[in-house]
Amino acid sequence: PRPAPTFCLWGRAHSGLSVPRLTGSEPLTILPLTLEPEAAAQAHYKACDRLKLERKQRRMCRRDPGVAETLVEAVSMSALECQYQFRFERWNCTLEGRYRASLLKRGFKETAFLYAISSAGLTHALAKACSAGRMERCTCDEAPDLENREAWQWGGCGDNLKYSSKFVKEFLGRRSSKDLRARVDFHNNLVGVKASGAGVETTCKCHGVSGSCTVRTCWRQLAPFHEVGKRLKHKYETALKVGSTTNEATGEAGAISPPRGRATGTGGGDPLPRTPELVHLDDSPSFCLAGRFSPGTAGRRCHREKNCESICCGRGHNTQSRVVTRPCQCQVRWCCYVECRQCTQREEVYTCK
Repeated sequence: PRPAPTFCLWGRAHSGLSVPRLTGSEPLTILPLTLEPEAAAQAHYKACDRLKLERKQRRMCRRDPGVAETLVEAVSMSALECQYQFRFERWNCTLEGRYRASLLKRGFKETAFLYAISSAGLTHALAKACSAGRMERCTCDEAPDLENREAWQWGGCGDNLKYSSKFVKEFLGRRSSKDLRARVDFHNNLVGVKASGAGVETTCKCHGVSGSCTVRTCWRQLAPFHEVGKRLKHKYETALKVGSTTNEATGEAGAISPPRGRATGTGGGDPLPRTPELVHLDDSPSFCLAGRFSPGTAGRRCHREKNCESICCGRGHNTQSRVVTRPCQCQVRWCCYVECRQCTQREEVYTCK
């Protein structure tokens, strides 16, 4: 059976580049505001068509000119965070061409993380786009639930998590009751959506005469996306393996059995364990040698005291000495610049054999 629609639009990732830590506050790119209405509509229709979307997803993308650009931003943000979280491990979120396609066909822990981080990225980016006024069908969060509401005046522009979560769940489609793999992917997508909304913080500013705080203007903000990445990385490390059960009458594998000691939820006939954890079907490969799922670890940089033994898979590592020059002993000068010396030092670089 054909899998249910999912969202995992991974762009190219270059493992040789340094991976920045994302705050989730980076500006989202939007369509030029100077376009004529008809030209703008055509532009965002074309942007939706260039993305590999299911028919329903393409229709949802076309409803709002801000969706296509937010989708692209979410993919980039999720891929960068994935690379950052796995930068010290054998699988370092290598997503070039054939590796990505091969991973997404299997039910590894790594695949579960990819689905979760992509849906989390889309939820996060949409909520931010709403509050920034980049979407036509949503605006700021308008559902305050704060204590002491008489003393606090709701204000600012909160991230609209309610709208983004609803949109993403509809965008991902419903799970198929017959397709085991589709149910697992959908479950991991929902784990990502929930993880994105787990760190909502209330931010307030005081207003009043002479610094008093007679009125507080408050709004809700999502936690930096890097916090979401850390939360999902922990879930990856504790992911549950589930397996198919065979119907003795038909010989078909159609249900999912939870691991031993894990209780399933009651009601609804859902065979998936009701858990906020990531789930996977297959044991992961070692990722040590080049193959279908990764280029292997030969040539990868490692830290001698931390992870060379693990990343290099016992093959050992090469040591190269090099001279580097960096700014050092920096001082702030009045007014208004920073003065630094250039320091030269020798450092050792370790790479896997």
